[in-house]
Amino acid sequence: MAALHKTDPRIHFEIFTTIPTWFFEDSIGCGFSHHLLLTDIGLVQKTSLCADLPETVQQLDRFIPFDVETIREQAEQIRRMDCSLVICDIAPMGIAVAHKAGVPSVLVENFTWDWVYEEYFAAQNGLRRHADYLQTLFRQANYHVQTQPACMPGTVDLTVAPVSQRPRSDRRETRRRLGIPNGARLLLMTMGGIPEDYGFMETLTLPEDLYLVIPGSGRSVDIHDHRISLPHRSAFFHPDLIAAADGVIGKVGYSTLAEIYHGGIPFGFIKRSNFKESDILANYIEKHMRGFAIKEEHLQTGEWVAAIPRLPAIPRIRREGPNGAEQIAEFILNLIN
Repeated sequence: MAALHKTDPRIHFEIFTTIPTWFFEDSIGCGFSHHLLLTDIGLVQKTSLCADLPETVQQLDRFIPFDVETIREQAEQIRRMDCSLVICDIAPMGIAVAHKAGVPSVLVENFTWDWVYEEYFAAQNGLRRHADYLQTLFRQANYHVQTQPACMPGTVDLTVAPVSQRPRSDRRETRRRLGIPNGARLLLMTMGGIPEDYGFMETLTLPEDLYLVIPGSGRSVDIHDHRISLPHRSAFFHPDLIAAADGVIGKVGYSTLAEIYHGGIPFGFIKRSNFKESDILANYIEKHMRGFAIKEEHLQTGEWVAAIPRLPAIPRIRREGPNGAEQIAEFILNLIN
């Protein structure tokens, strides 16, 4: 959305989601209207690394199949708004609404939920019928875009490089605002936006020349003994934090991977067990990025701290290739024009 708006500021987005309005205010700024609507269940998370499968099935049972009246009302709404295209980031309700309204739809994905659910059929057989329903919906999209690293590479309309927003602030300026001295090293720890209980932090001792920034780890900005905790919503744009860092430690997730990929910095990555996208993302990191794996169990025990000196010593990669966001923006502009 940010890439499209930068290319053509006349474009206006009608965003249907449960994600709060401030997220879009902070990330794309203007040119959108926000509509509160549950469009997707995905996986219910206990923590950033652990899914709650029984609760996922219960919520899907209440949500799927989609309510016929809801789909009709939303289809009428996007017709009244004169929407020319519906873009879905693996939330398939949009495809159903677009189909009902007679408006073309674009599916943008590196995986779809039916593919994810397959891994859990043995543990939660109730996911099977939901996967079948969603698979049928995904196939109704008029256009299909896959983003690298794609989990199910296939014949699609467009395949693009990793998708991320570009930094807005200079690396030096971000470090100054964080209070990082010249010559010091900076590590960023990120778990994909889900709040975590970092019990090891109380006993963590960092070298004199190294600072650790942890977004989403507090209610306010807190600086203590080279540790900088930031609230879930802070004055720092996440891609700026990535660009300012000498290394990142965190959960393997798509948006984090994409930002680190384009930043070219080393990644100490933690795979999610029992989530098969993690294996594909980890393989992509090993082939196209720099860094190393950190065991999931070492996160709470604090054993990952031993890896801290290694990460900033790994050379950065200078990226000159395209950003998938701009590639998708060009594709969509050609469709609506």
